[in-house]
Amino acid sequence: MSDQKKDIVEDETDDNQEQELERQEKIDDEFDAEVAAENSENMESKEVDVELLQRQLEKLQEQSKVSLDKVVRAQAEMENLRKRAARDVENAHKYALEKFTNELLPIMDSLELGLSASVKAKNLDDLCKGMELTLEMFNTVMEKFGITMIEPKGEKFNPELHDAVSMQETNDSNSGIIIEVMQKGYTLNGRLIRPAMVVVAK
Repeated sequence: MSDQKKDIVEDETDDNQEQELERQEKIDDEFDAEVAAENSENMESKEVDVELLQRQLEKLQEQSKVSLDKVVRAQAEMENLRKRAARDVENAHKYALEKFTNELLPIMDSLELGLSASVKAKNLDDLCKGMELTLEMFNTVMEKFGITMIEPKGEKFNPELHDAVSMQETNDSNSGIIIEVMQKGYTLNGRLIRPAMVVVAK
């Protein structure tokens, strides 16, 4: 091959190499641009995600603060209710007999007047009538508060309400019948307070 032809071939080879380099550089530049754009989008997306997470965190913190405040208020209210209930129970125990006491005071006054009158009394009948009125007042108060008298003379003996102190033979009553009441019994709203002490026929 002549030197001239050799130079022409070398020139064409150089041109081809330069074109190939330029094409490769262009491809690399395009690839770098795509990578940069993708990285930029990812960074923006991450920034948006961080802001969203920050807002969600702030919202949850606020909700947590509100919930905690509600719990503290509820606990304080429950404590106040507990103290109020304990105070009401204490007052109920302390003053449960206040109304009953107020009802008994007139009877006490009547008894005191009766004792004062008995010193100067000339007529025992009047004194007895006063005592009967006082006893009637007392019975009225007891009935008002659910206290019922047990006076079972002539009834059949009931061990749940009566306490037999003795038994006597008699022709006037059948066996097991109460013939005498030694001490009256009482119930409070149907509950036995004191059984009646009785004598029962054999």
